[in-house]
Amino acid sequence: MMNRLTSTALTGALVLAAGAAAAQEYTLGLSTSQPTSDPLTQAMLAAEERIEERTDGAVDVTVYPSSQLGEDNDVLEQIRNGAPLAVLVDAGRLAPFKSELGILSAPYLVDDYTQYEAITTSPVYEEWVDELAESSNLRLLNYNWFQGTRQAFTQKLIESPEDLQGVRMRTIDAPIWVATINAMGATAVPMAWTDVYSGLQLGSIDAAEAQLTGAEGINLQEVTTNVAFTNHIQLFTGLVVSEEWFQGLPEDIRTIVDEELDAAGVEATENTVAALDAVQGRMEEAGVSFNEVDLAPFREATLGVYEEVGLTDAREALQPYLPGGSE
Repeated sequence: MMNRLTSTALTGALVLAAGAAAAQEYTLGLSTSQPTSDPLTQAMLAAEERIEERTDGAVDVTVYPSSQLGEDNDVLEQIRNGAPLAVLVDAGRLAPFKSELGILSAPYLVDDYTQYEAITTSPVYEEWVDELAESSNLRLLNYNWFQGTRQAFTQKLIESPEDLQGVRMRTIDAPIWVATINAMGATAVPMAWTDVYSGLQLGSIDAAEAQLTGAEGINLQEVTTNVAFTNHIQLFTGLVVSEEWFQGLPEDIRTIVDEELDAAGVEATENTVAALDAVQGRMEEAGVSFNEVDLAPFREATLGVYEEVGLTDAREALQPYLPGGSE
């Protein structure tokens, strides 16, 4: 028979255990292909702290950099099945589930990264996002994480699409990315980001297209010698969660998660833009040459991509929100 002291202690332990369980009722893993040093991962880590603080520990957030949970497409499948995860992806990876969203990764869609906000606050975009959630259990929470402008990292000087003939260039494994790189003159090679360095080192690819911060994160300056400013895609990404998981959160927690991850995207964008000049400087010190190109031939070469991947109607729907568009 327990004495009063033992009984009281046991009761207290049970109360504390119950309180601890209640304090971490939900978990959320944030997955990205970028390393811990990248501005995007840093913004995720800051969001982790803010979400846990604002929810008094009711949401336990863990950041998984460098594709620790698997490649982005694999994580998307986990999310579709209801896993409590969020993965940072470009819209090209969402096109198989909602084709119109693929246009957000289309070549030369805008002239400058700041012009994306008009698109992602438009009713057309919001309708696509809702339809994605309804049909695929994928909720695109935001699309305001700017990773940088995609450039051509090569072993030789690139000044025109003709210079890319025969060049095997790594790109993202999504139809619009593959179509874009092929249209630019290279031979597109879809490959996991984590394999790009070794691919260049071993010669299985000749080049890669990437943003400066991401390229420095995996030390492409060690295995390439030239960067051509082709500016072919302004790489924005967004966080995708399970619609089922998201709607299952209490409204107050859902609001906090949404607000803080949106704020993290703004922070990541600001830090990415601020880092670009310094990254280029470090790469130049490492021996990489940078050159401007005439963008007109590259723009012209990629005009057919929209029709090739079935995005002509999507572009027309977004026309009022594109540079030079009118309502």
